[in-house]
Amino acid sequence: MLNICPIPAFDDNYIWLLTEPPGRDAVVVDPGDAAPVLETLAAEGLRLTAVLVTHHHGDHVGGLAELALAFPGLTVIGPNDSHIRGLTRQVGEGEVVAPPGLTSRFTVWEVPGHTATHIAFLGEGLLFCGDTLFAGGCGRVFGDTPQRLSASLRRIAALDPATRQFCAHEYTLANLGFARWVEPDNPAVIARERKAAALRAQGLPTVPSELAEELATNPFLRTGEPQVIAAAERFAGHPLQGHAAVFTALRRWKDTQYD
Repeated sequence: MLNICPIPAFDDNYIWLLTEPPGRDAVVVDPGDAAPVLETLAAEGLRLTAVLVTHHHGDHVGGLAELALAFPGLTVIGPNDSHIRGLTRQVGEGEVVAPPGLTSRFTVWEVPGHTATHIAFLGEGLLFCGDTLFAGGCGRVFGDTPQRLSASLRRIAALDPATRQFCAHEYTLANLGFARWVEPDNPAVIARERKAAALRAQGLPTVPSELAEELATNPFLRTGEPQVIAAAERFAGHPLQGHAAVFTALRRWKDTQYD
């Protein structure tokens, strides 16, 4: 059975640790910092066999070189992106990844928008989505277009609602604050914000989350809902047609007035 736990890094990153007890092999996702990974592996008596990378930002790949030195022969799988040094396998849409040390298999999805070459890993009812989708929000657009990020999120929204999404940051409370701006009377948002605040007060992570919860509370996945459309149109100052237009207005609203 696949076990997954977060390794906190920096101020608000999560590096996901995947193991299949009683085995001692381990896989990590998006190791921006090697130090907490090495510390956790040593404490748990684990051997790192593979790394999965979703995109090229330094807080997701900064630990690759040090981990490769510590574990010779390490398999490092990520997108076809010249910014990422140390990959042993570059993957794209539809490829199946079988990380050494696990029996689990994941299909690669190309989910551009946050970056042009962003990928996600889908399998076992799980989605490791990097910075494409956050709990209650989504990533900013860096070097790509809002339209492409909107399309990536629409694709994720069509998954089984029971899918658990493992994003890479603890941004949930801030994201839900913006969700309250968009839908101040949404009872699901209000309840989720209360639950997230209680978890953070105990020092606990608010992720992963089920897609069903995102569909009920995340404005960037609710771009077809009348109340979300109306809020986006009030910000934009004109009518909006289609998911991409509503998404673009929401993203601009959050970037310019909330964050």
